[in-house]
Amino acid sequence: MKKFTSLLLSLWAAILLISCNPDGNEVPLGEFEKGGILIMNEGAFGANDGEVSFYEFAQESARPNIFEAANNRPFAGLLQDLVEHNGHIYLVANTGKVEVVNAGDFKSVGAVEGLDISRSAIVTNNKLYISDWGPYDANFNSPDSYIAVVENVKGDPIATKIPVESRPEGLFAVNNQLLVASSATRKLSVINLNQDTVSRTLDITGRPSFFFESGNNLFLYAHDASNVYFHEINKSNITISRTITVNLSRATSNFALGTDNSIYIITSTGWPDYNDAVAKVNLSNGSVSNPEFFKGSGFYGIGYRNSAREIYIADNNGFQGNGSVIVVNESGQEVKTFTAGRGPSGFKFRE
Repeated sequence: MKKFTSLLLSLWAAILLISCNPDGNEVPLGEFEKGGILIMNEGAFGANDGEVSFYEFAQESARPNIFEAANNRPFAGLLQDLVEHNGHIYLVANTGKVEVVNAGDFKSVGAVEGLDISRSAIVTNNKLYISDWGPYDANFNSPDSYIAVVENVKGDPIATKIPVESRPEGLFAVNNQLLVASSATRKLSVINLNQDTVSRTLDITGRPSFFFESGNNLFLYAHDASNVYFHEINKSNITISRTITVNLSRATSNFALGTDNSIYIITSTGWPDYNDAVAKVNLSNGSVSNPEFFKGSGFYGIGYRNSAREIYIADNNGFQGNGSVIVVNESGQEVKTFTAGRGPSGFKFRE
């Protein structure tokens, strides 16, 4: 019986180390697709030293600067988002470029340049769409925001720019439509992907930032000084079917979806005190389970590891050198910390 069980476990381990490429052929997973965590390090303003670290579970340490190691050049930008699609990872820099790398080894396969303040990206309809604030005006507003359209998903010159509401952030594709959350004007724009034009806009309560799915439900996260809003979106007709309002002050746009309808949200008093906390919220009824689930300073990003039921909190350490990552269990107790890069802000778990 033990021998048979061991054989099954070995076969299962082998299956876990296999993935499919876009052609449907099975290929082994690369070194950065298993056994660790990709950590997005934003970098410091002016230094443009954003990078990606890879925390290895077996070694219990983070390998720094994996983009530079794979490509023999620095990333050279402020890393804003990390998006994966069909074996490629899109490294979005808010300093005006997107680098496209292989997910397995982080070697560059292309790039998009000529952007302004790029924020996020999505691949849909065989194209790459990038949300961009556009250039600042004299008052540091963003009146000329857009979605950049690139026809080659591995990177190319920008084919066209779709004007959208000010300061677009998160993107979500459904039913041949692209949803765009614009924080400055508190709007949800709907782009027809057949024509690459905005078909309509919806008013949103709070400053919307990112979309997420819980079960079969699609939500748009928004917040203001006093509340957090989970706007549930009807995917069929793109309307707000309901809004769950959470009485939580000083919330940021950094959150992570946990188990059992729990969401962990970073709150902050901001400058000059930076008294930060992670609040635990129940998505199903909008109640705040614990407004100070974990307290600290310099919280800059958050993630949830489902297999271990642990919360990962990125600490920027005031951008004085490298940041760190604090690992907390579901009881709010610190499990461990480890060093990341400059300004860690996000996680992608590779089990």
